[in-house]
Amino acid sequence: MIRLSIPLRQALARLSLPLMIAAAFGVMLLGKADALLAERLRSHLADALSPIYAALAEPMGAVRAAIEEVQDLARLREQNVTLREENERLRRWHSAALALEAENEMLRRHLNFLPEAAPAFVTARVVADGGGTYARAVLLATGPQHSIRKGQVALDERGFTGRVTEVGSRSARVLLATDMNSRIPVTLEDSRARAIMVGTNGARPRLSQWPEGVIPVEGERVVTSAEAGAFPAGLPVGIVRLSAQGAPEVELFARLDRLDAVRLFDYGLRGILPPEAVARPEPRQGRR
Repeated sequence: MIRLSIPLRQALARLSLPLMIAAAFGVMLLGKADALLAERLRSHLADALSPIYAALAEPMGAVRAAIEEVQDLARLREQNVTLREENERLRRWHSAALALEAENEMLRRHLNFLPEAAPAFVTARVVADGGGTYARAVLLATGPQHSIRKGQVALDERGFTGRVTEVGSRSARVLLATDMNSRIPVTLEDSRARAIMVGTNGARPRLSQWPEGVIPVEGERVVTSAEAGAFPAGLPVGIVRLSAQGAPEVELFARLDRLDAVRLFDYGLRGILPPEAVARPEPRQGRR
């Protein structure tokens, strides 16, 4: 080992930075003066360093894979905890549902409850949107012999969509719940308050005419009401959503923008009268 004196080491330390700067400028000038030589130097340097990079790439990849695996394990643990909690809640709900089912069955036996007959229904395909008198309506293709009549309830696989307003020999028209002419009596499921769902020609109908002292709550389920005998009670309609202005609206369960087929149910209700059944006033006699 070569021992250097302290003055020599200090001199080398002072000269190291200027020498490195000079070497850098020299390499830059050499690259400008002889591009081919600089290219060959870069190639030789890359050839010399590529085995080192290749040797380092494999352990670095293994380290990254190990880190990702640890992160995945942590996420799986969190998901496992969440699933355990949800499973426990579902067990409690299942027990409560079984208890309520048993209690309901017992009460039915005590009351000699007669269950309602299942309503008859037909399925019809949607062939056109809009048209006719209404802005939000669909036209259904029916067979030549059908039992569809005005006032029947239209449902898709999710919930309430509207009611039949026009019937032809091979077609029928359904007024959707979003049309501005639609007025549906509904019940707020939590508070059991009655209200009217009014169409707005938009995506969400609004609620009106709810009782004083009752405020529709965000997320509350909305079902049909049997008021006036126009609709059966309990058909799923949607969920209460508050607009930006705080007005209660209904986010419908039904996908009215993707209706391909609907089911028309006959509940035997006569709350909606045909136009010919409405008594018209007699014409007034003119003065003589």
